[in-house]
Amino acid sequence: MGTTDRIVRTILAIVMAALYFTGTVTGTLGMVMLILALVFVATSIIAFCPLYLLFGLSTCKN
Repeated sequence: MGTTDRIVRTILAIVMAALYFTGTVTGTLGMVMLILALVFVATSIIAFCPLYLLFGLSTCKN
């Protein structure tokens, strides 16, 4: 996973978490967004996305 990908995922996670915790998005959609935000943060930290492996994608510059 490339640096830009990691930064974008982290920013999206922050935005999604903020929408949830401010009450802008609630209910099932809010919970889905919060879980997705956690996944984005986790994959950014470990710099690996299992879906990229599954689909043969890479955002690293080689």
